Amino acid sequence: MAAAAQRIAVIGGGPGGLYAAALLKRLDPHRDITVWERNAPEDTFGFGVVLSDETLGGIEHADPVVYRHLSEEFVRWDTIDIVHRGRTHTSGGHGFAALGRRRLLEILHARCASLGVHLRFRTPAPPAAELAARHDLVIAADGVHSATREAHADAFGPRLTAHRNRYIWLAADFALDAFRFEIAETGHGVQQLHAYPYAADASTVIVEMREEVWRAAGLDTAGPAESVAHCAKTFTEALDGRPLRANKSSWLTFRTVVNSHWSHGNTVLIGDAAHTAHFSIGSGTKLAVEDALALAACVEEQPDLPTALDAYERERRPVVASTQRAAAASLRWFEELAAYVDQPPRRFAFNLLTRSRRVTHDNLRLRDATFTAAVEEEFGCPPGTPPMFTPLRLRGLELRNRVVVSPMDMYSALDGVPGDFHLVHLGARALGGAGLTMTEMVCVSPDGRITPGCAGLYTDEQAAAWRRITDFVHTSADGAAIGVQLGHSGRKGSTKLMWEGIDQPLDTGNWPLSAASPIPYEPGVSQLPQALDRAGLDAVREQFTAAARRAAHCGFDLLELHCAHGYLLSGFLSPLTNHRTDAYGGPVGNRLRYPLEVFDAVRAVWPQDRPMTVRISATDWAQGGTSTEDALTVARAFAAHGADAIDVSTGQVVPGERPEYGRSYQTPYADRIRNTVDVPVIAVGAISSWDDVNSLLLAGRADLCALARPHLYDPHWTLHAAAEQGYSGTAAPWPLPYRAGSRPPPTGRTDAPKPRLTLD
Repeated sequence: MAAAAQRIAVIGGGPGGLYAAALLKRLDPHRDITVWERNAPEDTFGFGVVLSDETLGGIEHADPVVYRHLSEEFVRWDTIDIVHRGRTHTSGGHGFAALGRRRLLEILHARCASLGVHLRFRTPAPPAAELAARHDLVIAADGVHSATREAHADAFGPRLTAHRNRYIWLAADFALDAFRFEIAETGHGVQQLHAYPYAADASTVIVEMREEVWRAAGLDTAGPAESVAHCAKTFTEALDGRPLRANKSSWLTFRTVVNSHWSHGNTVLIGDAAHTAHFSIGSGTKLAVEDALALAACVEEQPDLPTALDAYERERRPVVASTQRAAAASLRWFEELAAYVDQPPRRFAFNLLTRSRRVTHDNLRLRDATFTAAVEEEFGCPPGTPPMFTPLRLRGLELRNRVVVSPMDMYSALDGVPGDFHLVHLGARALGGAGLTMTEMVCVSPDGRITPGCAGLYTDEQAAAWRRITDFVHTSADGAAIGVQLGHSGRKGSTKLMWEGIDQPLDTGNWPLSAASPIPYEPGVSQLPQALDRAGLDAVREQFTAAARRAAHCGFDLLELHCAHGYLLSGFLSPLTNHRTDAYGGPVGNRLRYPLEVFDAVRAVWPQDRPMTVRISATDWAQGGTSTEDALTVARAFAAHGADAIDVSTGQVVPGERPEYGRSYQTPYADRIRNTVDVPVIAVGAISSWDDVNSLLLAGRADLCALARPHLYDPHWTLHAAAEQGYSGTAAPWPLPYRAGSRPPPTGRTDAPKPRLTLD
């Protein structure tokens, strides 16, 4: 039974509002539906819109009439041209459909009129609260500057984020034959063009650049005609000397809109009023139309309006969140475009195509195998070798592939001594094919442990136990390397085992804590640490060097210094945890001082032919914490002191953090460091598939990829990745006793006999 929504008001006559009105009227012709639109019917902003095949499929199913009219108008193409430093790289197989925004509105106007929807043009809508009192349902489709959302901000909980680029929507009176990205390196900075055809004789042209480039070019004071002329001159080759035209065009700053709630009483937000996603993934109109489809379906399917609005939000929110994450990655890529322009040409093109992480190495290979093969060749992949199975040399260590088993605390040591569990845990993952298997954080002193179950390297007994593990890896896992991560818990120590209460102090047997500043991790819960004085700083530094000497004697191939996640050295780096007023506090250069002293001391005793890496938290995910510039400064400083790679993690520094979780969510920080600082990086953080690994490597966002949970799920993750890609080379050798299992086991047949005859 449909929800009781007979009188419906729609605020805003854009595609989302119009389509919602048409669908709801079509589902129940007795409904009284009115659309208020402040502009005239012929008015529109922008030029072309792009819709995906998925969205078109939904339209075809819901309203064949609209679909038929759209199909008659669409311009379709499947290639993307990327123009960079005079070279054009073309990738095919992408599939786009576009039409003019004005024509889209005309189709929807006609459909609404034919169904009996009341269209009130040149008429601002009454306030949403007033409409809500007279209607069963109010649909707020009033755009990014939604007056409805702002009037009821306390209910919707909007968060608006302005970004760093300026852009302008223009048009050219000819049809491009592909979606075109073009990069112009001007005397003022990098400017970029996004352009695509939307009619037989017209193309949308968007020009975008950083705010400082826009100002340096004088566009902040330029009039509309000057701005249009500037864009046409900058991209004259793409336009073949033709002019550009405007349509109420001005320079804009993109704003990401997020709302805590999408409905309030009988008022609901759709489209840009509810959420925005950057235009570089072509999603604005697409999301609005999909919102309309979902809202109409939920109103039809659910027994009452509150249930319908709740179902609409539950259905759409995960889809929108995923799109917004992809759009945010794409937006950031274009904001940081200047960092990528010196990449090799095919890598640059691949990086641009995969910037949102929705297009990956594997599906790009399906779309355009020739293009992808050229990118692989430029990267240095031998024929038949996926990128993840190419070697990497760090000093005297050559890793057979680019996969790292990320450090994972096991909390299973006894008095710091790793036992049989650690032998099996680390040994199994080394046998599983990874190029480098890392230990958990190995603590440099009893007081530097996180929990009583943490492993250490401060006694000879512990060293002997670690030697047993490294010997096994080197003798039983052909070509595998094993690294040790050294760290000190700082203010996050003396806590229970993770599964007994993460970050909770021990009930008994606590040990004293030390930190950069006397700030407890969780106020009112955690123990108050003592700020390290000169003697304490020296003592901890010596603990690190003693552990490093033991690690060298144990036979570890690589040493990583843990300067992340709020532990002792990380506590010096973050302004949220370092409030010192001496030479070790204040600006980032001072906050770096002690971690660098420890690094230098460890590097001095660690064998010169063996590499050292440093794990950092590139953001604290908290206001006032480590900035992007801080992270770059930290990475640059460690590289200058001899770090062979930076292992780029994030967060876990303060309990009030707000991470932006999602697939590969930390990799943009590794990307930024790698392409700004001349140092290899290890990417980590929700990297879950071999396709992600190959994509990150080929795009130049990482040199190594560290995976944690996938290796807990499957100790032989790397070998299985090789088998799934049809790779059987030396970079992923199956141990001799396991070789019979190097192919997936057969399963029962699931296919049924095919019908051969049709009998009357």
